[in-house]
Amino acid sequence: MKCEIELDGKLRRVELIHTGERAHWTIDGRVLDVDAVEVSSGIYSIVIGGKAFEARVESKSDSDLRVTVAGREFDVAIRNSRRWNRDREAGAEAEGRQQVTAPMPGKIVLVLVKTGDAVDAGQGIVVVEAMKMQNEIRSPKSGTVERLLVVAGQTVNAGEVVAIVG
Repeated sequence: MKCEIELDGKLRRVELIHTGERAHWTIDGRVLDVDAVEVSSGIYSIVIGGKAFEARVESKSDSDLRVTVAGREFDVAIRNSRRWNRDREAGAEAEGRQQVTAPMPGKIVLVLVKTGDAVDAGQGIVVVEAMKMQNEIRSPKSGTVERLLVVAGQTVNAGEVVAIVG
């Protein structure tokens, strides 16, 4: 997805390319390798260059957001809002075969699909419990569950592959 973002009064050209949990962000032509995962609604765990951040994102309007990182608040305006809204509503899908990974260590409490099932982008694959909270791990794309690599009751580590969707 390409868009322009106004951050602290400066206009930035941004391109986001996601392949599973891994992302490549280009900001004003500078490429960043990023690990980003939504750990709960509106809360993201982000690792950039070996440094970890937690970001809280709140919608202020269709194209305006408030982002809080390390206690600092930023007002963010999405300038290409028509595409931003379309991608947010449709859920930009990953392409090709995707490995679905656990965003955090925990215990698989529920497997929602089986091998061979057709899934939609954003559909739950498994539920993992971590720190007494249950989080649904969702498919990054529409396709078929090629392999399930976990069973209910199994413990997983952060980044461990739980399923493959093709």
